[in-house]
Amino acid sequence: MEDMIKNTNSKLFQEIKDGSGGFLNLLIAKTIRRLICFLLKYKKEKYNRVVSLGDLFIDRAEKAKYLGFGEGTTIYDSSLVIGDVKVGRNTWIGPFTILDGSGGLEIGNNCNIASGAQIYSHETISWVLSVGKMEYTSAKTIIGDCCYIGPNTVVSMGVKIGNHCLIGANSLVTADLDDYCIAAGSPCKIIGKVKIDEKGIVELLMNRTC
Repeated sequence: MEDMIKNTNSKLFQEIKDGSGGFLNLLIAKTIRRLICFLLKYKKEKYNRVVSLGDLFIDRAEKAKYLGFGEGTTIYDSSLVIGDVKVGRNTWIGPFTILDGSGGLEIGNNCNIASGAQIYSHETISWVLSVGKMEYTSAKTIIGDCCYIGPNTVVSMGVKIGNHCLIGANSLVTADLDDYCIAAGSPCKIIGKVKIDEKGIVELLMNRTC
């Protein structure tokens, strides 16, 4: 783990190697290096994972609490959160996601927003194409309860996704989806239905043409 830190190109850490830095800078840098090494080792041993520098220091549950999200929800430090974003309970928000609440964004309970997913509630297309003569456009976006938004999926502004929906990876969602939909593609199309029996057992019913 220490080799990862020692090989950095940071000017501050370089001063540790060649002894050119002031005493205080060297002391601070050495302390930071030891702390990072300790946290890397701790995360690896306890969770068997190696995360980004920000996620070493920022607890996912604490960040979610700071943002006012529901109990049991977690969000990675690398996730970008803008504007008015509301998230329910027990939702997992993965790394490198974008939650744009410029026009209002609501995400329900027990959802999974996978790595790289981008959910928008505003766009600048008209402003750009009109050379700034038109305003930004915005509309509230809503994700229901118990939804899985696949990796690298983009949800456009104003879209409403119902409860218990499954959105495949790399999809572009531009239209509303009813409850229990399975959808995928760019643009996103309905390719099946989610069925849940009385015992809570889930079955994915795919369209025969898919």
